[in-house]
Amino acid sequence: MKNTFLIVLSLMILMSCNTTKHTMQTKDFDRNTMPQPGPAPKVKLGKPQTFTLDNGLKVLVVENHKLPRVRVSLTLDNTPVYEGDKAGVSSLLSGLFGTGTQSMSKDDFNEKIDYLGARVWFGSQSAGMRSLSKFFPEVFGLMADGVLNPKFTQEEFDKERDKAIENVKSGEKSVGQVSNRVERFLAYGSKHPYGEFTTIEHLKRLNLSDVINFYNTYYKPNNAYLVVTGDVTLEEVKTLVNKYFKAWSAKDLPDYTLPKTSNVAQTQINFIDMPEASQTQVDFVSTAHLTMGDPDYPAVLVANHIYGGDFNSHLNMNLREAHGFTYGARSSFRANKYVSMLQAGAKVRNQVVDSVVVEMVKELNRMYTEPVTEEELKTVKASYSGNFVMNVEKPETVARYALNIEKNNLPADFYETFLERINAVTAEDVMRVINKYYNKDNTRIIITSKGSEVIPGLEKLGYPIYYFDKYGNPASKPKLPEAVSSDVTPEMVIDKYLTAIGGKDKLNAVRTMSYTYETKMQGMKVQINFKMETPNKLYQETVVMGQVYGKMVFNGNTGYMEQMGAKKDLPQDQVESLKKRQSLFEELTLLKSGKTLKVEAIVPVKGSETYKLAIDDDGKVSYKYFDTKSGLLVKEEKSEKGPDGKEMLVPTEYSDYKAVDGVLMPFKVSSQAMGQTMEMMMKDLKINPSLPKSIFQ
Repeated sequence: MKNTFLIVLSLMILMSCNTTKHTMQTKDFDRNTMPQPGPAPKVKLGKPQTFTLDNGLKVLVVENHKLPRVRVSLTLDNTPVYEGDKAGVSSLLSGLFGTGTQSMSKDDFNEKIDYLGARVWFGSQSAGMRSLSKFFPEVFGLMADGVLNPKFTQEEFDKERDKAIENVKSGEKSVGQVSNRVERFLAYGSKHPYGEFTTIEHLKRLNLSDVINFYNTYYKPNNAYLVVTGDVTLEEVKTLVNKYFKAWSAKDLPDYTLPKTSNVAQTQINFIDMPEASQTQVDFVSTAHLTMGDPDYPAVLVANHIYGGDFNSHLNMNLREAHGFTYGARSSFRANKYVSMLQAGAKVRNQVVDSVVVEMVKELNRMYTEPVTEEELKTVKASYSGNFVMNVEKPETVARYALNIEKNNLPADFYETFLERINAVTAEDVMRVINKYYNKDNTRIIITSKGSEVIPGLEKLGYPIYYFDKYGNPASKPKLPEAVSSDVTPEMVIDKYLTAIGGKDKLNAVRTMSYTYETKMQGMKVQINFKMETPNKLYQETVVMGQVYGKMVFNGNTGYMEQMGAKKDLPQDQVESLKKRQSLFEELTLLKSGKTLKVEAIVPVKGSETYKLAIDDDGKVSYKYFDTKSGLLVKEEKSEKGPDGKEMLVPTEYSDYKAVDGVLMPFKVSSQAMGQTMEMMMKDLKINPSLPKSIFQ
């Protein structure tokens, strides 16, 4: 103990001495004046060793012997390919690579890679590998075999096409995916490789011969770069490259002149209607002919960083921090040697879309007219400097930079002088490039949302609005909500619904129910089993791939939930909500529930007119939509807390009504969870089955 005390005392004395010395040395400094930034760090990048085969394949080797590992990337720097009627063929090629070679089956190929602890990957214009250096020759040979001697079979083609079709289907209800698709289509044009997209119809028309033809036409060494990084020598790489790639034959590639892109004549709103969207994607989009080699490139990087490229950017501080409109707002600048895109956007609540547009325009105008501060410039430059210096320590970064210099025809010292050029950017430079490239008067404001909710607000902003469908085709203006006649009351709407599904007497006679919903999540089969007894007893069990994942039980007064063996009581607010239920069919008692009901409007839902019934439960509002003709409930929106703790409306759709024992029930339910749409199909519905009392205990 005494020794410990002496050690601590000695350390305290030493710290005191150092503090005193530091104070004496700095007492004459003015702490109110920010120190001047030092010069940009001197960056000295290692130069890759290069050689070129007769077939045009250029090889770059970056030796680094610190760790016994090697990484290889093959890049085909062809002019972007317009696939036209064959759209989707390149993605199918990517999926078919690695499914075996002419000399090795798919299983043998993958087992060999796994045995060597390596990784090999392929794309329609690329390939690569990663392994320990002692296995490098063998893994490199496997990668080369996969590239030069792939085996494409009908069986694997069918699997990949089916998978691609499912991916397209799953994206049809995603606001983000639809927005991105139409955004590129409008910005680049339908005949530009960057603007085209793949549909289910495209995929269904493709066959195996299309994939083989695409491979034979475009997978050539003419414009190819092979980058090898890690614990290798130049001579070793030369030997292996000549062994495997020397016979790879070059071939003239088809000519295709890329269409010229242009921005709109005046800023306009391009609206894509998604009637079931609970959130909105807002993007400001324009294109520019600005490459990495352009003298303005560093200034545009700095400008974008301040405008929306960082958490502390103008856009994010406004839309997220000041107004709470979104979880995050960002801008991006995608430099490209053919055509670059400038984009700013955010995913926001439907209720604030018009306000978001106003604030985004305000921030862009601010960048146009107000110089950025010296503090903002210093912060951005420090960020670039820190990230850049850390990254150049990695050999793969050196290799990537070398490849960029080759592909973009950049000066040999482009990256060595990068920080100098970033640090030379002034506030005047930022304002100049914003005015030159950000096109505030020629921007597409692309909004993907629920038209019936957001169009009235957008029309007040004064911008021309053009409407498009989910595939970029011109469309008519979505039908907006209509005023409802005063003789349409909540009582009338609810009575019509109850009559449509069987009538009050029949529904009141239902004392118990059991049914199962089936769906798929991440490729796994999920079953949700329900058992209910009037007025509010509930047993709910979730089964994933045949195994019970969790359950929830409520006996009318108390309840619990159990997940993966862990059991806990239901939250009190959920208990109180369940207690309020007085029937297996909520609408039977809704008029006497004490909630405030109002038929707000006639609203289109999936092409049909519906009565929108607002249900106010002590300030918490939800909505039900009843078809005006059939009376059936086709949709509801419940108010639930989102990840940020704020209330948000979560939609659920009902369709495919079928009668079971005289009661009409929806056999298809679509709901949204975690940004994904989940479709559930009802199975095994039983009316008034005998249920053991024990299941509710």
